[in-house]
Amino acid sequence: MNNPSLDPAWIGKTFDDFLFRPHKGITSTRAAIALRSQLTDALALELPIVSSNMDSVTGGDMAQTMALEGGLGVIHRGQSIERQCETVAGVKRSHSAVIEQPRTLPVGSTIGEARVFARRHKINGILIETAPATAILAGVLTRRDIPWDRSHDNEAVENFMTPMAQLKTAGPDVATDDAAKIMFEGRIERLPLVDNEGRIQGLITRKDVRFLRERPFASKDAKGRLLTGAAVGCAGDFMERGQALLDAGADSLFVDIAHGHSLVMQQGIERLRAEFPQVPLICGNVATGAGARFMCELGADAVKVGVGPGRGCRTRLETAAGVPQLQAIREAWCEVGGEISIMADGGVRYDKDIFLALACGADTVMLGSALSGTDEAPGRVIEDPATHTKKKIYRGMTSPEAVMESLYDSEDSDAVDAALATPPEGQEIQVPYRGSVVDILHRIRGHLRSAVSYAGCESLEKARMAILPDPLEYLIALSEASRRESYER
Repeated sequence: MNNPSLDPAWIGKTFDDFLFRPHKGITSTRAAIALRSQLTDALALELPIVSSNMDSVTGGDMAQTMALEGGLGVIHRGQSIERQCETVAGVKRSHSAVIEQPRTLPVGSTIGEARVFARRHKINGILIETAPATAILAGVLTRRDIPWDRSHDNEAVENFMTPMAQLKTAGPDVATDDAAKIMFEGRIERLPLVDNEGRIQGLITRKDVRFLRERPFASKDAKGRLLTGAAVGCAGDFMERGQALLDAGADSLFVDIAHGHSLVMQQGIERLRAEFPQVPLICGNVATGAGARFMCELGADAVKVGVGPGRGCRTRLETAAGVPQLQAIREAWCEVGGEISIMADGGVRYDKDIFLALACGADTVMLGSALSGTDEAPGRVIEDPATHTKKKIYRGMTSPEAVMESLYDSEDSDAVDAALATPPEGQEIQVPYRGSVVDILHRIRGHLRSAVSYAGCESLEKARMAILPDPLEYLIALSEASRRESYER
């Protein structure tokens, strides 16, 4: 779209500078208000919230929970390729209608080996193959088949498993509903999927089918697996990392560097796009309309907007570089809105900030500190011995602690030397322990629905359609007195 000159009313403005004017509510219940929004053209989220790719925010537990609640988690790159891929693969395997590569043991394995195998992989059923690496199904051994008496640990699994001849199986293309019917009628908990030659093609369990049916809003791929994103950089091993992450099942790559509007980013995107033409690329960060246009022309599917507004970032303090976040979001929308998706990253302190970001141009909002301190965020809970208050660590990815941990396993001495020579632009802080992130996401969902209702609309999509052409018709700029009246409690 054409980029009109930004209205002076936006210059220097961020979330606490505005309220929006309430309109007549038209919904009978706010619980019915849909919040669906596009992460990219190919990927939609029922809750437009993305957990930040920071090592104190998103690991496997956070990514799983975000997807189950309708959002998305982005696995950070401050770790080895192997560890990042293991986390991605764990999320993809965690809750799926079809387990594509179920765990197997060969005939001849012992009950003791099966006991350890089931405990290590946290599974209740093991597919037994006729010989190692044949993938031909011989039977199924469940935890109930494994004797509690360890005197049987040296006996072969085939003496305890249900053999192939007694199993109910289905073809690899069976519909989920048909599979559920077979399991219900046969009163079985798991249905192996095999081809005409008896080779294992997957596994469906009643638990996973039931679990996913109870969460129709969960973020899932075409095979019913949870969506997850993964971060890569633009230098060093980023191409190898990108390929490995996609092989592990990542649904999108977040090309993540501090200064996205740069030659380094250009070279990185060009290489990624040439190698992975169909993979959704969410790229950033930028803070201007020109930066957003730059990303769009390079072939990014979404652009991350925000330089320096987050609690873990000191870029503005150390360099003075940045644009007030609401102005940056609006600049980006005026330049590329409708062409690629926009993700607002940083600066959110209250739930109302999320709605303002979405109403003024963002399609999704990335949260870091707002989701930190939760059970699902990596890190341990710290208890103050004097006050007994509980806290967790939250840190920017350019903090000294995060940089050194990301390089702990690195064999690239040049990268280590460069990191040590670069002054940090991030910081580590303690944040209050907040319990489960599920409670935070439910609160956000409720407040977003309320905001849409106050805007006089029945869905977030319709609210954005009404507000985006000219948000200043809805927004009220605040004086110092009205700001205090609104936000100081």
